[in-house]
Amino acid sequence: MLTRLAVGLRPSVTDTVGQRVAGKIDSELHMPVRFVRIVKIFTIDGLSEEEVRAVADAGVLHDPVVQEASLAPLSPGGAETDWVIEIAFRPGVTDNEARTAKDAVALALGLSEARRASLAVYTAAQYHVAGLPDAAAATRVAVDLLGNDLLQRHEIASGDAWRAAPGFAPRAAKVTGQASATVETPDIFNMLEDQMLALGRERTLALSLPEWWAIREYFGRPGFKMRRVVWGLIHNPTDVELECIAQTWSEHCKHKIFNAVIDYRDEEAGTEQVIDSLYKTFIQGSTKDIRKALGDDDFCLSVFSDNAGVVRFTENMHLCIKVETHNSPSALDPYGGALTGIVGVNRDPMGTGMGANLLCNTDVFCFASPFFSGELPPRLLHPRRVLEGVREGVEHGGNKSGVPTVNGSIVFDERFLGKPLVFCGTVGMLPATLGGKPSYVKKARPGDYIVMVGGRVGKDGIHGATFSSEELHEGSPATAVQIGDPITQRRMYDFLMRARDLGLYSAITDNGAGGLSSSVGEMARDCGGCELYLDRVPLKYDGLVPWEILTSEAQERMTVAVPPAQFAAFMKLSREMGVESTELGNFTDSGYLRVYHGKRTVAYIDMDFLHDGTPRMRLAATWTKPQIARTEPAMPAGGHGALLKRMLGRLNICSKEYVVRQYDHEVKGGSAVKPLCGARRDGPSDAGVLRPDLSRPEGVALSHGICPRYSDIDAYWMMAAAIDEAVRGAVAVGADPARLAGVDNFCWCDPVESEKTPDGRYKLAQLVRANMALAHFCRAFRTPCVSGKDSMKNDYSGGGAKISIPPTVLFSVMGFVPDVAGVVTSDFKAAGEFVYVLGLTRRELGASELAGELGFTSPDVPQVDALPARERYRSLHAAMRRGLVSACHDCSDGGLAVALAEMAIGGRLGADLDLAAAPAEAGLTDLELLYSESTSRLVVTVAPENRAAFEALFAGQALGLLGVVADGSELVLRRGAHLLCAEYAEDLAHAFKATLDW
Repeated sequence: MLTRLAVGLRPSVTDTVGQRVAGKIDSELHMPVRFVRIVKIFTIDGLSEEEVRAVADAGVLHDPVVQEASLAPLSPGGAETDWVIEIAFRPGVTDNEARTAKDAVALALGLSEARRASLAVYTAAQYHVAGLPDAAAATRVAVDLLGNDLLQRHEIASGDAWRAAPGFAPRAAKVTGQASATVETPDIFNMLEDQMLALGRERTLALSLPEWWAIREYFGRPGFKMRRVVWGLIHNPTDVELECIAQTWSEHCKHKIFNAVIDYRDEEAGTEQVIDSLYKTFIQGSTKDIRKALGDDDFCLSVFSDNAGVVRFTENMHLCIKVETHNSPSALDPYGGALTGIVGVNRDPMGTGMGANLLCNTDVFCFASPFFSGELPPRLLHPRRVLEGVREGVEHGGNKSGVPTVNGSIVFDERFLGKPLVFCGTVGMLPATLGGKPSYVKKARPGDYIVMVGGRVGKDGIHGATFSSEELHEGSPATAVQIGDPITQRRMYDFLMRARDLGLYSAITDNGAGGLSSSVGEMARDCGGCELYLDRVPLKYDGLVPWEILTSEAQERMTVAVPPAQFAAFMKLSREMGVESTELGNFTDSGYLRVYHGKRTVAYIDMDFLHDGTPRMRLAATWTKPQIARTEPAMPAGGHGALLKRMLGRLNICSKEYVVRQYDHEVKGGSAVKPLCGARRDGPSDAGVLRPDLSRPEGVALSHGICPRYSDIDAYWMMAAAIDEAVRGAVAVGADPARLAGVDNFCWCDPVESEKTPDGRYKLAQLVRANMALAHFCRAFRTPCVSGKDSMKNDYSGGGAKISIPPTVLFSVMGFVPDVAGVVTSDFKAAGEFVYVLGLTRRELGASELAGELGFTSPDVPQVDALPARERYRSLHAAMRRGLVSACHDCSDGGLAVALAEMAIGGRLGADLDLAAAPAEAGLTDLELLYSESTSRLVVTVAPENRAAFEALFAGQALGLLGVVADGSELVLRRGAHLLCAEYAEDLAHAFKATLDW
């Protein structure tokens, strides 16, 4: 029996959430409404009406002080309501609130296990709106703002119809978790090439023609055909086998472009070379060289071999870090995609080594302008909606998991309209040893049980890996989107950490891209095989077929290898902590991945073919330097003061306080440098610093660099600038430049030449040059990459348009801070302190924020001079260790003028500065001196008594004393006798914060 329970605010209570929705209808859809009132609907199946009434009377699902619950429909807007809109999840989509409500109802009523199993709860949200003119307007609000048709359904009633017959009919789908045994065997041996490719498109397999031929050759081997007969299989692969191979071979999982053989020609230099794997040559190769050069000081422990990179932190603790992207799902469902991104990357440290405790999160987002006013191509959401959804998804994932978000940024470029970039990162902590063994070492052994822990399997996330390995288009599958549940994941995490400390398992990994196919398949490499039974997998709802069970990326799941001797204790602890754990088979040394459904074999694949049978790509890349005209900037009306405030208001420079304030960066109490700093906690920090062990002084700094617009000129210098920015930011807050670990995240438009990508050779050359720069500058800064990821198909096609993102690399740095008592923030601290600029300013306005503001072009992209930069960073760290530096801020977007303004904003103090003293190339114009984005520069303040000691450390380096911090709040910038601008810090702060002050 289905019973609806309506929960709404009492008439005397202001509906602040409804007011916020009304504001969004006005600001985002430009449809002013008088009010919005919200009613929460719980549809309950499995209880009598009397029991539901008891739930309502007891206040189980509402707060009786401010809310009322009723079995009859509520009408909070009364006669003024024009339209009632109800939004509910489609059948099978994860409903986190309903799951929690079910637990609360079962607990309150004391239901038996049998009755609890038959209980189901579904949620919906009703919006009672006044001011919408017609059904078309109500539908637009429902589809474009309140819901996402991929995941949710909506119903609409006019106010008159509602008052005449209030309520919508209850709709729900009973879940029993029964699977279908249907298995298909496509006859690939009688298919033409076009038919194989068509099958791949139909099933979202993302397999190339050479890969199809490799599969046909493997399954056609006579000896293998005979072995398959023994297991009841024919020579044609089952759909389970095809899906498993496609997932394992996907670009997302196998990184085929980074492992390709590339014929690279540099037209500018007139050279040619063959590159045997970008990854092995530049990323893995540079890290290997750096570790060798570090010798006994090598702090790397596990790199490129686990879910996250592991480094030594103290004698008793190791740290691990992973940064992932969740671009494609976030394009379709910003909230669900981003929520899954953050809780998904949390599981990477959980599955690193023997399992890491979570320390903190980071995030970086790339969007088109939230003020975009053009026509949207089919299937794309408005950038403002994407921003809001992604922000809320990461907020809910991090905050509800109890993990602080300590560092991040937002980058804007119109090309991210086609696909946003959503980077989410997590740092974890590992005890140095567990059970007397290194904590970062794990291995599944033959005979260990395969145990899935956490959530159940559903259609959400099916084809996530293969979907993310192709461009976004109008037909991209909705099932690729997942919905995360941070509460379920937190419960699973607490259980696994206890099981780890008790030594109850021998290996663990995440059910990430590809689900069980990926996690079990990867763990089985350790021992050489497995036997997996899909009919034992707990399901969310009926009807999943075997291949869907195997490849679903439904969230909150880990796979562990449990020795038989520990199995009973593992399962007992799981039950005690309310976590669902299911034994699915065994790891073996057979050499084969064997998958069953009941007694039927549905997959039988050689482990070597599964993991190493992918045909290598052979690609061509040609670098031709783009010809960019040089046009001169015109000084705008209003002078330098007005221009500086315009620059502070640019999307890529302006304050992101609106977003930062919604993330909890204080939970766990370890934060030393927070995302915002200064007198009013609204100045930007260069990096985050927190103390992993509150009983010790050491800290960890987290910073990043990202400069996608520079790739319009040369991706080599884009990569170099990103590395330098990340290193510079970490050093600016007190990290030791000799102990920095890097993480590279490449997000590229399709770089493979084809009919759809005729400029593929150029885009691939950009990728080659970025990798060359990574190797060069990581070696120069002695910063090894310990982990990374690539996302290679960030294009959109639809409505006759193709939108490709700019080639983008996020380079993250995790640094060691010897003592958090010595950290430095970016705000001016005290009047009379000297203001220095470190580093040389050059004529480098190419792809700068000033160029974007004033509309000119320049080929002069900022370049990195690594050797003097490295020496500068070492000297700065030495000065900080001696307590000589009171404030430090890096020069990045907007150059020196913006950096000085941000320091004034942070301290609400001005300064009297002569920029003629700044080390610079000869002949710079005022605009070039103020806004050039030359790399490796920092601004620091030093107390007068520390001047001599500070300057001695920088003898022979590019150092300029600009002036002193002022008694008042006026920032005065001069160039010799010429006054450039004089602006009060509060006015600068207003310009800085106004753009996104929604």
